[in-house]
Amino acid sequence: MAAEAEMTQADCRKVLDAFTALVIRALQEGDKVSLVGFGTFVVTERAAHVGVHPVTKEKIVIPAKKTLKFKPGAELTFE
Repeated sequence: MAAEAEMTQADCRKVLDAFTALVIRALQEGDKVSLVGFGTFVVTERAAHVGVHPVTKEKIVIPAKKTLKFKPGAELTFE
């Protein structure tokens, strides 16, 4: 990445770390993050549901939790 951007590795690391921190903060605050041409990250909430313990076969309640979803942009295709 540093070579592609014609930057030093140290400067590239600073930029990447800052970008990652901003994306994480935005997602933690409930914002959607769209990178035009790449895709969109959004936090969704999974509802609590009943599952089955694989060993004991007992029914267990799986609690609600937040999860990250990614939707690729139209330009992010593989042929």
